Amino acid sequence: MERSIALRSAVPEDQEFLLSVYASSRDEEMSAWGWDDNQKRGFLEMQWRAKNHQYNQAYPQADDSVVLLNGQPIGRMMADKKGSYITFLDIALLPEYQNQNIGTRLIQMLLQEAADAQKSVVLHVLRTNRAARLYERMGFKIVSEDGVYREMKFTPTKTTVI
Repeated sequence: MERSIALRSAVPEDQEFLLSVYASSRDEEMSAWGWDDNQKRGFLEMQWRAKNHQYNQAYPQADDSVVLLNGQPIGRMMADKKGSYITFLDIALLPEYQNQNIGTRLIQMLLQEAADAQKSVVLHVLRTNRAARLYERMGFKIVSEDGVYREMKFTPTKTTVI
């Protein structure tokens, strides 16, 4: 069966789902802390609100999208496409949909859009995040890094086809 991957704009009713996607991306890290479920939930909600506030302040025109697989919500993707380059802000999938090439396909779609518009794509990723290797395989180059984050950039050529 062919799997249909699509994006739709997030709406206020998606916030609880998007929080659950965010929380699932932190499960491994949080399990080491020894907190009970209420402590984890409170912390994750605070982090979620802060992250969204930061995105809304810095990238008010960003496309905040729900990732759909065969019409069912399975994740989030966020990118600001309004400037002279695209800022790739976030991608997260529920754990049961990871490692199935879905994230790669979504990123390929974004890179093709960038190539068609002759725009670069910039992102920031934790140095310890496994996704950094994926971004490198997809053509992103490290532009700068500090002790915590790497800034990476994809620059299409006139002949780039994703």
